[in-house]
Amino acid sequence: MKLERGDTALLLFYLDQAFGRRGWHGPTLSALVRNVGVAEAMWRPSPGRHSVWELVLHAAFWKNTVRRRITGDGSVRFPRSPANWPKTPEGPTARAWLDDVELLKAEHRKLVRTVSQFPAARLFRKVGTTRFVPADQIAGIAAHDLYHAGQIGLIRKLWETR
Repeated sequence: MKLERGDTALLLFYLDQAFGRRGWHGPTLSALVRNVGVAEAMWRPSPGRHSVWELVLHAAFWKNTVRRRITGDGSVRFPRSPANWPKTPEGPTARAWLDDVELLKAEHRKLVRTVSQFPAARLFRKVGTTRFVPADQIAGIAAHDLYHAGQIGLIRKLWETR
């Protein structure tokens, strides 16, 4: 299905289904990171695999990146590095974990605000040099949330049975 012009409300619905409210498909990304402790957030199911904390930062980074790409605003910067897979703190604490969960939520709120104010007539026009139109990127970031929500759900189940 190709989105049609004026489908901002549908894109916002996708973002909400993947991240925010209760999704018909199961837990959303925001639901899956609720009530996760520091040890669980840092745990890796096996060497070289990502932790819940890393996935949270990765999801936040890409929400920020999509916002920057669709607005063409080069001043939008993510506060952590490196790009794509920002590092978790060397000395993980409960406060640092909660701050990074809040960073994810804040990036989501900023993206939703940007999408809700985005001119519908520009949803299918490329911005800058990016290959994909804003509608593709917005729908894609919702799918990205769902993909990583599934990973986090599996990691949490493995944590319970470790």
